[in-house]
Parts: sequence; C-alpha cells; structure tokens
Amino acid sequence: MKILVPIKRVVDFTVKVRVKPDGSGVELDNVKMSMNPFDEIAVEEAIRLKEKGVCTEAVAISIGSAACQETLRTALAMGADRAILVETDTDLQPLAVAKVLKALVLKEQPHIVILGKQAIDDDCNQTGQLLAALLDWPQATFASKIEISGSNATVTREIDGGLETLEIALPAIITTDLRLNEPRYTTLPNIMKAKKKPLDIIPIADLQADVAARLTTLKVEAPGPRKAGIKVQTVEELVSRLRDEAKVI
Repeated sequence: MKILVPIKRVVDFTVKVRVKPDGSGVELDNVKMSMNPFDEIAVEEAIRLKEKGVCTEAVAISIGSAACQETLRTALAMGADRAILVETDTDLQPLAVAKVLKALVLKEQPHIVILGKQAIDDDCNQTGQLLAALLDWPQATFASKIEISGSNATVTREIDGGLETLEIALPAIITTDLRLNEPRYTTLPNIMKAKKKPLDIIPIADLQADVAARLTTLKVEAPGPRKAGIKVQTVEELVSRLRDEAKVI
C-alpha cells in the first residue's frame, strides 16, 4: 500500500504576518517558512501507518519553488521514503493544486492520499475535497482517528455535534485534524539520512494540468486595531449595549 502526502511551505506559525505596502499580498521576503502544521500531522500519520505495517511506502509531495525542497527534506527526515517536487514559481489556487495532485495520483497510483485539512496561510480548506471530486474517490475530512483494515478505512471525524465515524473504501482521500496525532521531532541522524533519500523534481508543465487562476485578489489589508473593551454594571446594561450599540441582538 502506498500513501501520498501533499505538503505546503507556508509562513511559520510563530511569525507575525505583515501585508505588503501596495496591498498586493503578504510580505514573504526574509520571513521564516516551515511546513504547514496540518500537513505535518498528515506526514506523521502516514509514517505511523507505515510503522504498523499498513503501508509500504510514504511519498511526500510539494508544489512550488525550489525552496520547497527544504520542506520536503523535513518530511523525509520525519520518515517519508521519498519526495516529489512539482516545480513552479506561480502561486497556485486550490483548484489548480487539486488538478496537479490528480495528475500525480494517476501517475503514482496510491491507495490513500492524506492531506492537512487546510493551510494556515489562506485557510481555504478546499484542496482535499476538490481532489476527491476530481478523482471520484471517497473522502473523509477532519480526521481525528484513522484505522485501516484490508481495503477499507474507518475514520473518526470531528463535527459540530461531536464525533462521526465513517467507513470508506480505498482508494480514498483523508484530511487531518489537530487531534489526530502529535508530529515527532526530527533528529540529527534522520536529518542526515534525509539528504540521501530520493527527491524527484518535475516541471509543472510536464503534468499538463490546467492551473489557470479562477480568482483575482483585489486587495489585501491588515485587520484594524482592536477596540478597547468596556465594563458594564448590570445585565440590563449589557443587553442594552448589545442591542443598541453592537446591534447583535
């Protein structure tokens, strides 16, 4: 059994994001970048399934510039067997990413694709669902527990009302939630070993996927400063302010 794990290089979650002066996007120059935290969980789950003997190969995939090789090496140091970089300098939207991943899935023929449920830069939460639709595969999103038995997967997922358990046939798409696992730290010996693991680079044009943008960003603005809170003396005053000033009731 083979598992593909798409990962994304994003601004590190500890960094305070700054908007470019011209409002065209987020400032990325000289900013610390790292693997998307939800994708880290996906890599960890693939490695755990491999350690259990469920799968024989875990392949990390990234789409982006040559700098993404560093992120892929992190996945290899965690325990992925090999990596694939689809090289492009274009910032792809979720549908384009899903189309590129579809081309790779058809080429690699995996049994499971495990993705983070969303990326922390755009928070779109679309790629996994779009990929499942393009492939016409079963999907289970927001997974907090994954169990593989033969040609089926049992996935516990978090919903507003609590937990929901799905049984889906493989091949399938699974997206990970925060409670699925805690990613391991990469050790120095594994970092050194990762340098010798195979990392294939494929120009995006070779996959012949339609990556044209469907959305146009008009302007990016930083959120305004937060207003100071106020104290109220009575419940009646609270209700009055919520109704007359905040207009929320």
